[in-house]
Amino acid sequence: MDSSNTAPALLDDLVEAGPEQPFSALASLCKASADPLRLQVLRVLRKDSFGVSELCSIFNIRQPALSHHLKVLANAGLVATRREGNSIFYRRSELGQRPALEALQVRIFESVDGLELPAPQRQALASLYRQREENSRNFFRDNADKFRQQQDLIASYEQYAQTVADVLRDAPLARRQTALEVGPGDGSFLLELAPRFERVVALDNAPEMLERARQNCARAHLDNIEFIPGDTGSPELQGLQADCAVINMVLHHTPDPGRMLRDVAGCLAPGSVVLVTDLCSHDQGWARENCGDLWLGFEPRELTAWAEQAGLKDIASVYLAQRNGFQVQVRLFGHP
Repeated sequence: MDSSNTAPALLDDLVEAGPEQPFSALASLCKASADPLRLQVLRVLRKDSFGVSELCSIFNIRQPALSHHLKVLANAGLVATRREGNSIFYRRSELGQRPALEALQVRIFESVDGLELPAPQRQALASLYRQREENSRNFFRDNADKFRQQQDLIASYEQYAQTVADVLRDAPLARRQTALEVGPGDGSFLLELAPRFERVVALDNAPEMLERARQNCARAHLDNIEFIPGDTGSPELQGLQADCAVINMVLHHTPDPGRMLRDVAGCLAPGSVVLVTDLCSHDQGWARENCGDLWLGFEPRELTAWAEQAGLKDIASVYLAQRNGFQVQVRLFGHP
């Protein structure tokens, strides 16, 4: 970005907004970004949202002190909040909310993203992600026998399965040799994949769920499915060149959805696709405890941004409204 071109435009926009308010807004933005801790908070929020207690653990700081810094960032328009049940989660503000200050906001984000977090914060962040993943894994371990019952609380498989199958059928695939499904649950969609591909790889980090999927596929006499315990970073996936990857209702259970998409993109052959089904953003906080959800859905633009960061392009989108108020998004992304 050429600062010689953006600076005059920024000042022109500020002047048009009025004689006093724009200077206050600009001063607030400069003040908010003039503190090392607040800049580190923005760096941590680059790809994720966190609650206050989580941020306190990352930075080893008491909540009143951190809340003050978050308030300064929010007043400056650098962070936004999202209520999930009784908790407030913080994320970076979207660009375009205040056009007059966007050029400076972009520069601030780009600058902090180019810096590496101090080692204590990197270690605390990694520990937090491990704890999130462990919580999710424990939920499915303890509720494997109630998988369908828990799933039906929000969106039953039958309510979106046909749409997902139709999108897969019409996907512009160069080949149909190998398919990968991440988190196959009880194996319901494996029954769709197995007849369409020569080889199917089923990956799940919950052994109890993987065994349930294996049993269901065995009853259907499917013999072209390989079951692999682990996550998308597992060495067993090294060298895999999948023509299609499916992630059905999994991203809201994983601590780092962006990383999962990047991992999956690395397992794809040229001309392949990634089929993602997940919930749109909602405010039903009970889903965390009752359904093992780590995220209360996603804004469509969030999935698009993560996919683009993984080198994927948006091909098709379908949105399904549920009678209970939830909305399901079925997204197809392509790998060049």
